[in-house]
Amino acid sequence: MKGRQILLDHIGGREAAALMVDGILHDFLIDGDAPRPGTIYRAVTDRPVKGQGGVFLKTPDGSAYLRGVKGIGQGETLHVQVTGYAEPGKAIPVTHKILFKSRYAIVTPDAPGLNLSRSIRDDDLRDSLLELAHEGMEGSTMGLILRSACAGAEPDEVADDIAAMRRLAEDVTADMVASPELLVEGDGPHVLAWRDWVDPADVVTEAGCFESHGALDSLDAARGAHVTLGEGASLFVEATRALIAVDVNTGADGSFAAGLKANLACARALPIALRVRGLGGQITIDLAPMPKKERRTFEAALRAALRRDDVDTVMAGWTPLGHYELQRKRARLPLTEVLG
Repeated sequence: MKGRQILLDHIGGREAAALMVDGILHDFLIDGDAPRPGTIYRAVTDRPVKGQGGVFLKTPDGSAYLRGVKGIGQGETLHVQVTGYAEPGKAIPVTHKILFKSRYAIVTPDAPGLNLSRSIRDDDLRDSLLELAHEGMEGSTMGLILRSACAGAEPDEVADDIAAMRRLAEDVTADMVASPELLVEGDGPHVLAWRDWVDPADVVTEAGCFESHGALDSLDAARGAHVTLGEGASLFVEATRALIAVDVNTGADGSFAAGLKANLACARALPIALRVRGLGGQITIDLAPMPKKERRTFEAALRAALRRDDVDTVMAGWTPLGHYELQRKRARLPLTEVLG
């Protein structure tokens, strides 16, 4: 099926959303048992981790870990937000730099200033959106970012979104009772699909649409490690206890340029393969053989693909053995963990 479809359905009683592009699964979200990213707690500090610049916190959902803080004593109350999914047996990862994020507006309590997405280039539109931003945030010391989706929205929709996020931010930041409490639950898959998949698409909400539109078949395939790259090339994505291993193969192509072609295809396909499988953490890519002079070409292709990806990924660089490493945020639940 050609075009983009956003499918909103349930799998095994879990809310789920799938993004299909030309019949290919490009993204997948499913609810799990762990706290959702974006959840906001009023937390109480428990104990610092000496030498690591972090502190453990008490929350209603268990222990959380906050990095990069100094001068916070035991028993203090602070607001934190879940940033991703924890590895098995580890504390919930949180940050004290909270964002109140919706489809059009992001309110930033700790970062004052009014900003627009750089993808909005029309000067008249930028002026009208800045006017909405000034009106919506008048009298507030909080910051505001207007997202790229504002370019195709009605002014009233944007204004309502700004007002809703501002009210929520003010209510949460004013709440400083000295006990752990869940203040805002993170968005579920259906709301996240509305919030973040903003390009034009057909939205399908009928029960069973995953099966009728091929998403279930794509998910079954994604439970395996193999990803076809075309022209006989392929890659394998396998999660180990320590890292995600990616192996690129040229197949039967024995030409001089076979390695480079397979590696460029890997750069384009890897973000999708990782998103659909819900994989993050440390990633090591064992690329097909190619001349060292082509490494920059591969990096440029990978950087371009990651720029279109909404999961924070650091391009760490080359190892002495010629592997390429990434560090990727654990923003999804592993597919094998939630679907078995």
